[in-house]
Amino acid sequence: MSSMNSDSVQDTKQGLYSSQQNSLTFAPDAQSAANTIQNHPAAQSVKDTLGNGPVADHVKDQHAKTTSELRNLADSRTTPEQSAATGQPLTHYHSFFYNLLSWENPRATTLSFVSILLFIFAARYLPALRWSFKALWMVLGITASAEIAGKLVLSQGLASSFRPKKYYTIPREALEASLEDIEQFINFFVIEFQRVLFAENVVHTVAGFVAALLSYWLIKIVPFWGLSLIAVSCIYLGPLIYMTNKELIDHHVQNASEVANSQANQLKDLAGHHTSRAHETVKSYAGDYSAKAQEYMGSVRGRSTSPKVNSSKPTSNAPLKSEPGSAPNYSSEDFPHAPKQEPTPGVTSVQDQYKNSQFGGQVEPAH
Repeated sequence: MSSMNSDSVQDTKQGLYSSQQNSLTFAPDAQSAANTIQNHPAAQSVKDTLGNGPVADHVKDQHAKTTSELRNLADSRTTPEQSAATGQPLTHYHSFFYNLLSWENPRATTLSFVSILLFIFAARYLPALRWSFKALWMVLGITASAEIAGKLVLSQGLASSFRPKKYYTIPREALEASLEDIEQFINFFVIEFQRVLFAENVVHTVAGFVAALLSYWLIKIVPFWGLSLIAVSCIYLGPLIYMTNKELIDHHVQNASEVANSQANQLKDLAGHHTSRAHETVKSYAGDYSAKAQEYMGSVRGRSTSPKVNSSKPTSNAPLKSEPGSAPNYSSEDFPHAPKQEPTPGVTSVQDQYKNSQFGGQVEPAH
């Protein structure tokens, strides 16, 4: 029984030795084959074409230009000399976004535009949050399994063996710089919103009004990701279209402003004409009513200040004035004469009776 065990162990050792020899023999063969392929003239020509040809030169040139433009865009974050209408200094993000959206560095602007579009589509169609949780539980599961298996088999955890001597921490200087940068970024939007709200530039205020109105109606039929896509496209492509067709757009804008100014002047003249006419009409009415009021006040003042008639025999045309609160004084001449004859037979109207009278409406006296 022991001899059989020793023979099996010997066979196992021989098998392991032969496998090791075969692997050692195969390794130089594989290395030599790889070297042969790399040194082959066809491989060398392909390598030279890809590494030193026009395509490679173009790629290297574009990479260098893109890197330079990204560096210029990063260096453009300086506080501009221009200040707000209140005298407050602007943030360095004002110059940064102006440089970005003015397409002064077209490759950097295109790269940022495409990156934002890809982010919007990824947020819409890719379950990024779910994938993040999946990657997290897979990494933690592998780490926990390796640690437990290492302690059971090797009496030493595998994950803990890769533990660094000192955990990574964010330096205070980097954190303070990041917080300052975040503060400038937030203040950029706060300042710009107030400048638009209080009409520091009326063109920007009108543009904001149009954008808000369109967004109010589009949000009813367009999803949020679609509205974000439209907004980003307008923000990036609007300045590019303007700069490409600057002369044509400025010409039409100038014509529109001239037409608007002429219409405004006509409306202003028409309003001034109607205002002057209304003023003259009101002035004439006021003059008429003032004259009538003065005439009425003068007549009332004249009646109140007229002297009393002291004649003992006043005329019949001037009635006697009496003081307020006293009984009026009348004489027989103040009353009409009483009729002294019978009415004429057959005469029924007052006018005919008056014609027959001789004493101012009195009937002829009877004999």
